[in-house]
Amino acid sequence: MNTPDKRYNDYSSYLKKVFPDFKVQKISVNAGFTCPNRDGKISHGGCTFCNNQTFNPEYCQPSKSIRQQLEEGVIFFKKYEGQKYLAYFQAYSNTYAPNEILRARYEEAIAHPNVVGIVIGTRPDCINEPLLDYLGELAKERYVMVEYGVESTLDRTLHNINRGHSFEVSREAIRQTAAKGINTCAHLILGLPLESREEILDHADQISQLPLTSIKLHQLQLIRGTQMAKEYEDHPDHFQFYTADEYIDLAIDFIERVNPAFVIERFVSQSPQEFRILPNWGLKNYEFTAKLEKRLRERDTWQGRLFKNKGL
Repeated sequence: MNTPDKRYNDYSSYLKKVFPDFKVQKISVNAGFTCPNRDGKISHGGCTFCNNQTFNPEYCQPSKSIRQQLEEGVIFFKKYEGQKYLAYFQAYSNTYAPNEILRARYEEAIAHPNVVGIVIGTRPDCINEPLLDYLGELAKERYVMVEYGVESTLDRTLHNINRGHSFEVSREAIRQTAAKGINTCAHLILGLPLESREEILDHADQISQLPLTSIKLHQLQLIRGTQMAKEYEDHPDHFQFYTADEYIDLAIDFIERVNPAFVIERFVSQSPQEFRILPNWGLKNYEFTAKLEKRLRERDTWQGRLFKNKGL
């Protein structure tokens, strides 16, 4: 619920409603999967923007068991007495394996006594009905969130960044997942090459018609060693990198159009400086969020102010 002080549905408040009796923290685990646009099934090289080293904590290595990664993650993240955890299958596509292997990985995670649920990051073209049936049954007993990398609603952009699927695939995966009673999240990158401001804002209109629990927004970052970094060298005119203040206004324009029922998990993500080429804002994530919240008050606006339910 939006209030004068909190003008969007923030993730922290959402977690307090879902888990009122204790603090909850995500712990990333690397289950050793890959992606179909890396292994040759549909393409090679992965998404042009992607370098998974930028968000894997040091303890998060596929050579270690899921249990060991969780144990090390608990030590790394523990802040409060009685704290519980969500096992976050983050690296690559975490539904891209035979279902029996997936079930074994997920069940190893939820067997940990302090894990109260799982979050599964994946691609919308890497799901199947039996897996969704299993996750739907699991969701009756534990917290389950499936997080889809949608990135853009424009098929030309999805082609350019080597996603290997269309937006219609994302749309259908989200609908199928939510229909099973599974919490469903969409990840979007704002500012991908050759997208105009109006096209970026139209993503909000498109995604807001879907049965999502939450969204995660992410400014475009140029990461060393990626195909996109090479593209920037060859065609810098394809890119628009925003200052922090410019991106704050873009993000606010975006969430004004976002379905007011959605939880907004984040607005930005900061890759480590040693990997990041652009942008360099010099802001921690919480500092950015504080500036955005101040700007929301200055503009006297809020999530969903311009939302239009098109009934799609």
